[in-house]
Amino acid sequence: MNKIDFINLNINQVIEEYPFMADYFSENENLFKDFSKSPSSIIDELTEEELEDLAIDKELTLNNYYEYFNQMLDFLGIEDDRVESLTIIKGYDKSGIRETHDLTINVGEVIAIVGPTGSGKSRLLADIEWIADEDTPTKRKILINNKEADKKWRFSSGNKIVAQLSQNMNFVMDLTVKEFLELHANSRLVEDVDNVVKKIIEEANLLAGETFDLETPITSLSGGQSRALMIADTAILSKSPIVLIDEIENAGIDRKKALDLLVKEEKIVLMATHDPILALMADKRIVIKNGGISKIIFTNNEEKQMLKKLEEVDKFLMKERQLIRLGQSIKLESLHID
Repeated sequence: MNKIDFINLNINQVIEEYPFMADYFSENENLFKDFSKSPSSIIDELTEEELEDLAIDKELTLNNYYEYFNQMLDFLGIEDDRVESLTIIKGYDKSGIRETHDLTINVGEVIAIVGPTGSGKSRLLADIEWIADEDTPTKRKILINNKEADKKWRFSSGNKIVAQLSQNMNFVMDLTVKEFLELHANSRLVEDVDNVVKKIIEEANLLAGETFDLETPITSLSGGQSRALMIADTAILSKSPIVLIDEIENAGIDRKKALDLLVKEEKIVLMATHDPILALMADKRIVIKNGGISKIIFTNNEEKQMLKKLEEVDKFLMKERQLIRLGQSIKLESLHID
């Protein structure tokens, strides 16, 4: 981040984005008292007498502030490269025919990837995860922020910009949910670990069909609970700005809430799916045929109206599914979908 943008971020924003900066403000609490303001504005508002009393020089103080930030980034191995967009440059299908579409996806967008089983949906997800550079079977190229991607995003585990949620989430560590989340939060140098852990478990339980708590062993979580936990963890704690999801419809979670959470946390979301509800929830859908992108469909107003009808059907099915789970009978008269 350049100096001008950084010194004009309010302190609350800085600490939220870069928790390690909390120490800096703690050490300089005599100057930085109002966290709703930026360091630049705080210093601008000081009178000549106040500047003299505090024995500070405005330009030098802001330079030192920005230098501390960059030194900490280097020390912690954190890259401050913000991903605003991802571009898929066309490659070739299984027959060697050139794809006809490039596609740029921006932060906050949800893209569905659709096509028959074996058509190449997972291959597209793999190209994105690998940040392909014309070196995969499809010869696709992935750009980040309309530029050639930095190789560090491919080879360094600490600089991963892509998080992938697979169909099966199997934990093997002998930890509780709380211990697992605390480990992840501490590895991210989160200051307020307790609140972050609390937020993740709350969001996970909003997604899961069956609730669980912080003392639940992660090895005893159901498939749906595991997926809910990892989606909430990825949305709130992971720094990876690009999230790839393979067949979320099979996870036993609230799909709409899951997508809303990821979008709220400013992720780029791509999901391979056979589910018409998920496909229509997306802003666009990539149609895969014979291993290649055959077309790109923008979700139109008529489809959005159709989505409402499909969601009514889905809500009915979820209600009946819960009755079956509880060992109750279902009745024909309950079927009254318009």
